[in-house]
Amino acid sequence: MADAVTGFDISEQSGPGHAIARVTTGVTAFVGRALKGPVNTPVVIHTCAEYVRIFGGLWQPSTMSYALEQYFENGGRTAIVVRVANSARPPTITLATGGAPLTLVGLAPGSREYLRASVDLDGIGENEEDRFNLVVQRLRTPGSERIEDQEIFRRLSVQTGSDRHVATVLLDSQLVRVRGDVPELRPLRTPSRTSSLLAGYVASNPDGDDGAVLTDYDIIGSSQQGTGLFALRRAPRFDLLCVPPLTRTDDVGLATLMVAARVCRDHHAMLIVDPPAAWTSAAGAIESLRPWPFRSEQALMYFPRIVAFDRVRGRHEVFASCGAAAGLIARGDAATPVWSAGESDEPVLRPALRAATQIDDVERARLAQLGVNTFATVRPLHRTGSPRTLGAGGSGPADWTWLAARRLALFILASVEEGTRWIVFQHDRPDAWARLRNQVAAFLAELEDEGAFVGRTAAERWFVICDERLNPPESTAVGKVHLLLGFAPMRSGDFHAFLVTHQAGASSVRPVSVNRLATSGEQVEEEIETAILRGIALEA
Repeated sequence: MADAVTGFDISEQSGPGHAIARVTTGVTAFVGRALKGPVNTPVVIHTCAEYVRIFGGLWQPSTMSYALEQYFENGGRTAIVVRVANSARPPTITLATGGAPLTLVGLAPGSREYLRASVDLDGIGENEEDRFNLVVQRLRTPGSERIEDQEIFRRLSVQTGSDRHVATVLLDSQLVRVRGDVPELRPLRTPSRTSSLLAGYVASNPDGDDGAVLTDYDIIGSSQQGTGLFALRRAPRFDLLCVPPLTRTDDVGLATLMVAARVCRDHHAMLIVDPPAAWTSAAGAIESLRPWPFRSEQALMYFPRIVAFDRVRGRHEVFASCGAAAGLIARGDAATPVWSAGESDEPVLRPALRAATQIDDVERARLAQLGVNTFATVRPLHRTGSPRTLGAGGSGPADWTWLAARRLALFILASVEEGTRWIVFQHDRPDAWARLRNQVAAFLAELEDEGAFVGRTAAERWFVICDERLNPPESTAVGKVHLLLGFAPMRSGDFHAFLVTHQAGASSVRPVSVNRLATSGEQVEEEIETAILRGIALEA
């Protein structure tokens, strides 16, 4: 089922008797500024209309709003939106009491957060002088009856210690909280302006504020508070991440890119990086790319920026490309598996979008060598190359410079990690380890049949280990279970190996360096332990 507020899907996890489910791909997370809506809360949307309803639609200061429009325009299907704000303020509602007022404050900041409240005494006894009923609504437009959300709270109290104390009960509200002290007198019944038979409402004050331009600090957010990029910890599964520019001319900084790439690594996702605004020509981009400091196998870029019609300004404008690129990738995922994405079809922009600058074949090839992909507006006669990641020139494995290979690895790891968590309840049982191994082997064999791996035989394409060599008594004693898997995405027998660790409340996946010839001998445990220690040292 799906949560009514966030749209998160809640489903039963795979068990030992189930096949490992394939995770959905082409789901893109967006983090940025919006006109309205919840802040630092991941919200799932499937159409532009949903974005308009929840976050207010296109807004010139919001590069994210345009990225979302271009994402769906270019083939995107599912997005997860995290609104970030800088010093924005929510509106307040002042309820008269006959003494000091009761002040409510909205949860969502912004000048377009239109709230109203109504107080009545229906069902309240004459001797219950502290009690009242409260209705809070969010409106589409001020003064209208187009109600987007409504909450009803009955038999609230202003009396300290009451089990229905207004400040305590409103902690469960999705719209408002109490600001300041609760007055001694309850709010007065809200009179109707039109008829004594209709409920009256008090509109929110015009003190909501949209805040200032976002900074890298706002986008990065706080790990402890779960804000900014770290709000994605509460998001459902995504495999692409877009962080649009701070403004139409101000790029996100290197620190944001590095944190975003780390978030993507933790979520088995890819970061789509916008080409800097200063790269207005292919020659300039090639010259700037050589000393460019950001390199990551968890990131990719499409050049150049794109031209699209700005419906707010009524003219064509140049926009960052991450939204269109994400839509293009999602469109490809709907047609072909991730390991063949881009192999059979040139990344052609939809008619409403076009590249901001022309690129010839020589420049296209040079950009590809530097790890940058390019858009096309017409389908070429000849394939110009497979999509790349920004791992070119970095310290990671050479295979991960190819987008299809890297996304295949992330797809496998996400599917296996999610589909094998049942083992934590049977972590110390060798028979459960055998079932776990068979479950993962069946999953990899199915991918093998569909052409995901390279090799003449299954032994040259993938392997799975889960036995006492990986799970000694001291490991199972603390509730851990380890599984080792490897697969060859590019060359027969050239394995990329990963250690999956499950324990109560946590799962992790890390790459390890394992001698393939030792996987059936006594050296495997030593190989893995050495690799784990090396990985911890690198992270520290």
